Amino acid sequence: MSKPTQLQCRCGEVEMEVESHPIMSTECLCTSCRTAAGVLEALPGAPRLREATGGTRMEMYRKDRVRCVRGAANLREFRLTEKTKTRRVVAVCCNTPMFLDFTDGHWVDLYGPLWPEGSLPPLQLRTMTGDLDDPSALPDDVPNLKAHSAGFFVRLLGAWAAMGFRRPKIDYVEGALDVRNCNAHN
Repeated sequence: MSKPTQLQCRCGEVEMEVESHPIMSTECLCTSCRTAAGVLEALPGAPRLREATGGTRMEMYRKDRVRCVRGAANLREFRLTEKTKTRRVVAVCCNTPMFLDFTDGHWVDLYGPLWPEGSLPPLQLRTMTGDLDDPSALPDDVPNLKAHSAGFFVRLLGAWAAMGFRRPKIDYVEGALDVRNCNAHN
């Protein structure tokens, strides 16, 4: 297994560690990811999440290969609606989005801007381009999938099988992020 990769929020108070390689390196263009990125980018001092295409760069990892090694008390969740099972987790010390957690899933999507310069794995595909008004404007450097493909789900299923079909919970996120009343030290 390769050496773990250390990922930090902008101010360094929160540190995550990921083992091995991602399941996939993607850019998501779904309406939810683009909407959430706009909300999170508007937080004071927050980094830019959206790529030039409008998509959000993600590194998909098995939950059992991701851990918070420092600063978990600074992590808060943001959900687009009260009923969504998908939560975006933000380091409130500096408003850095850290990852997207599919709470019923076996993987998390870590935001691409967390990787140190020059170390982000190469983009493999864009997904959910069908949510765009004009997907024809996207570059053709990687496959631009209208929705999640069968291959996408096969890779997720393969990762889940390798985990013994377990679904670890990420239980170190403490509370919700109130974006209406947010400041850099929520």
